[in-house]
Amino acid sequence: MAVWAVVAVGSAALAGCDRKPEAAAPEARPVRTVTTAIRPAGDTVSLSGHVEAQNEASYSFRIGGRIIERLVNVGDTVKPGQVLARLDPQNETNALRSAEAALAAAEAQLSQTSNAYDRQRALLERGFTPRAQYELAEQAFRTARSRVDDAQAQLKIAQDRLGFTELKADAAGTVTARRAEPGEVVQPGQSVLQVARQNGRDAVFDVPAALLSALPGDPLIQVSLTGDAAVTAVGRVREVAPQADPVTRTFQVRVGLSDPPEAMRLGTTVTGRVQLDTGPVIELPASALTRVKDQPAVWVVDPASKTVSLRNIQVLRFTPASVTVAEGLKPSEVVVTAGVQALHPGQKVRLLGADL
Repeated sequence: MAVWAVVAVGSAALAGCDRKPEAAAPEARPVRTVTTAIRPAGDTVSLSGHVEAQNEASYSFRIGGRIIERLVNVGDTVKPGQVLARLDPQNETNALRSAEAALAAAEAQLSQTSNAYDRQRALLERGFTPRAQYELAEQAFRTARSRVDDAQAQLKIAQDRLGFTELKADAAGTVTARRAEPGEVVQPGQSVLQVARQNGRDAVFDVPAALLSALPGDPLIQVSLTGDAAVTAVGRVREVAPQADPVTRTFQVRVGLSDPPEAMRLGTTVTGRVQLDTGPVIELPASALTRVKDQPAVWVVDPASKTVSLRNIQVLRFTPASVTVAEGLKPSEVVVTAGVQALHPGQKVRLLGADL
């Protein structure tokens, strides 16, 4: 009887050794969430930019030569007709003297042939000279007159070229750059000075494509100095770059300022503010944003199964504190805002609470 008891106990022990422990269910990961809601549009967006002239002229000589004098520097104010730089005028002066001499010779020849033509015409009327002689005198007179016309044109060209040795401003402005120095030999059309004309100021901003599409049709831009918000001006969009910057992927927008104050000098840093017309949008905390396949995405919680899945979204605006979603989410969806880096698709989560 004792033997059977021992055998029974051993069999029970062996049976217990063959049993495998049941796998524990994975613990749900605690996360914080927020419930999406549509909010009214019309946010004010601020961007930093700088002031530039509406019109900048690149001044260059119309003829080539060696610069002997530059009369202005960067920052100088210029007036219409003011001489900015000069070329060595020696060659053009010599060409002018040659043209004056050629004109004098042509006029003398014209006077001589004119007298001969008058005599031949008078003799022909009285029958004292053959018509052939008269026609030769007439042809010589017309040739001499044409030479005078040509000499006068050459003289005008020489006078103009001598005037081209002086580079003059055609409008009031401020010199913003110099690109040649005295002693340099420049070619026709080579830029020597850059002048910002005083007929307008632009505030220039680099605007993201998503924000650009959200701008209303003809927005009124409030512009103020970044260092002194009391100095303000208003303006409207005057020009939008047709192509994005290859590095920043932003578009340059020029805002024409109406009566800008004197303190808004060229190059000063300004802040532009505009009221957006984006339509209804959803805003999330910035911590909710992640990436999948180089596209912005968020973790969305299934209320029934308490599991998460990744969903791509289109970001309208992004700040260090919040993300404005243009597409990809609907109202009343639960989005994870904390713990997004430790999640994987289909994982069970435990909601700790909703962020406000």
